[in-house]
Amino acid sequence: MDTTAHTELPRIAVIIGSTRPGRRTDQVAAWVHRAATEHLRGRAVVATVDLADQDLPLLDEPLPAAFGEYRHPHTRRWAEVIESFDGFVFVVPEYNHSMPAAVKNAIDYLYAEWNDRAAGFVTFGIHGGVRAAEHLRLVLAETKTACVRTTVALNLFTDFDLPDVRERGAFAPAEHHQPALLRMFDEVVEWSAALRSVRAGRAS
Repeated sequence: MDTTAHTELPRIAVIIGSTRPGRRTDQVAAWVHRAATEHLRGRAVVATVDLADQDLPLLDEPLPAAFGEYRHPHTRRWAEVIESFDGFVFVVPEYNHSMPAAVKNAIDYLYAEWNDRAAGFVTFGIHGGVRAAEHLRLVLAETKTACVRTTVALNLFTDFDLPDVRERGAFAPAEHHQPALLRMFDEVVEWSAALRSVRAGRAS
């Protein structure tokens, strides 16, 4: 049950959607968090949630998440984290034409905690990571998460200083991504605020 007071600012989580050692996703998420904190000052609270810190094994709950009967402490902790937010921005690389397994696993653990919240996407890869975003849209639709239209798609070779693809390199986004990023955050915050009323009506 959502008990967030409507007078509080919407809470938005920037989710670092890769757990791979040597990942580049944390660099991208840091850029997203900085831009969002500055742009949304006074309109929303922004926090970073790193899947690598959540210690979620492969889904091990005996019942589907829709039942809401979470048996394991790690699931209940994860549920508390997600329920505390009104919206999300997933920062994900594209792996093999889709999202990383860690993201799908984290989503599958829960159900009601994702309901009637907003989500946006910042993706990267050889083709901008757009296929990861499209697969995320399909998965999150099943959890009743409202995905905003604007997506930020970063190219691995033009938005990173990457002399050796085997190394992390340095994130260096082109300037044209900034307006799209800010527009996406505006959409996420607006939808997050509106969906609070939906959750409040469901709980009453």
